[in-house]
Parts: sequence; C-alpha cells; structure tokens
Amino acid sequence: MDTPSPDGRARPPLRRFATAGAAPVNQPLPFGAGPATGRTDLTEVMQKVAHGDKQAFSVLYDALAPVVFGIVIKVVRDRAQSEEVAQEVMIDLWRQAARYRPDAGAVTSWAATIAHRRAVDRVRSAQAASDREQAQAAREHTTAFDEVAEQVETRLESEQVRRCMRGLTELQRQAVTLAYYQGLTYREVAEALRTPLPTIKTRMRDGLIRLRDCMGVTT
Repeated sequence: MDTPSPDGRARPPLRRFATAGAAPVNQPLPFGAGPATGRTDLTEVMQKVAHGDKQAFSVLYDALAPVVFGIVIKVVRDRAQSEEVAQEVMIDLWRQAARYRPDAGAVTSWAATIAHRRAVDRVRSAQAASDREQAQAAREHTTAFDEVAEQVETRLESEQVRRCMRGLTELQRQAVTLAYYQGLTYREVAEALRTPLPTIKTRMRDGLIRLRDCMGVTT
C-alpha cells in the first residue's frame, strides 16, 4: 500500500531506478549516474505528476535523480547523506508538482533550486548540531570543575596535590590529569582513554570529590 504524504497524496514507491537501459530490479540508486537518454519533455511529465500519475513520476525520477544528486553532493560532500537528501528532494518534487509553472523556468532548473535549498538546509542542520554538542561539552566541563578547579589549580604543583592524586584510582588520575593539564572535555577524555563517556563522567566526579576532601577544599 502506498504511504500517504502530508499533503494527502499517496506517495509513489521510490524504486531504485536504473539508467541507460540497465535492469531496474534491485539496482543501486542511480544517484551519480549520467543523465538518462531519450528523455521525454519534462514539462508534460511534470503536469502528469501533478495529477498523481505514478508512471510519470518514474520517468521524472529517472531523468532528474542524477542531476539532483550531483547538485546535492557538491554541497553536502558526504555520499550517504547526499543520497538521503536527494531522495527527500524527489519526494518534494512529487508533493509540489502542482506548484510548478512552466513560465517560471525549466523543470530541471526548478528541481535544481529545490535540491540546492535542501542541501544547504542539511549542512546548516549538521553544523548547528555540532555547535550544540560542543557548547554542551564546554558547559559540562566548566560545571564539573566549578567547585574545586579554581582552588586546586593554584596548587597543582604542590606536594599535597601530588599526594592526593596518588590516592585516586588509575582511571581517575588519568582523567583528571588530561582535563587539568590538557584542557580536554569529557568527550575528549573518554576518547583518549577509550572509556565510555558515562564512566568518565562518574570517575571524574568521584575523583574531584576525593581531591577536595583530601586537600581540605571547602565549597
């Protein structure tokens, strides 16, 4: 059964179409392949797609999938994500077919505009997610040391600190050393020590508490 799209139109199955006469059964997605030959007029095809013609959409897909993918991968620069975005673009073309106006430009140009917009949105979304993760890591790092960092930092070279550090477990000592001397975040410490992030957070917290108690630091 076809899956309905948000606009109420049944979504056609996105078959993995082949190009240049190759068999269309269970073939890899043709993104990145050359343009199809013997292409019919896409304006007429788009008009049929606008009326829900799934066969016309198959023709449109064969004609535009390589073009769409070529535009997307230049922006996204990751094949797996580019294939995903290109599929989203083809679904957009199905959903928005009725909005296409021939006097506004060629079908290929219209599809290219949608593809570029989708690709830019994906890059911005990925960058925003990366920025949020880095900001969260920075907040976690700062919060973890708020109670003891300032007081301990001025005495890191003292015998008392060295003695208290020897009272930590090996993992605690390594984690605290990496965080203090190299300024690594929780995530970076976890990667350096090849230890799960939750474990590092727990060991760091326990280690800082033991340092605080050993050195008589008050909070």
